[in-house]
Amino acid sequence: MMMIDTSALVSMTQANQNFSQVAKLVDQRGAVVVLKNNAPRYLIIDFSQAEAMQTASDEDLLAVSSRLIEKNRAAYEALAK
Repeated sequence: MMMIDTSALVSMTQANQNFSQVAKLVDQRGAVVVLKNNAPRYLIIDFSQAEAMQTASDEDLLAVSSRLIEKNRAAYEALAK
């Protein structure tokens, strides 16, 4: 579950009218949630965080792959004969 810092919420209007202020807020808080019709709609994050999330996702995929290979090792060895 994602925790939202309420001091990092901005309206769509505010984001449209003063994006540099939103960018500064991202620099300070790490992320900003843009509200549309008073509901969270968009997440603006620092690019380095997006890269880190992608790396974590790739690492998760490798861990799952390794676990499946180990779990089914006997079947893979039988097929390789």
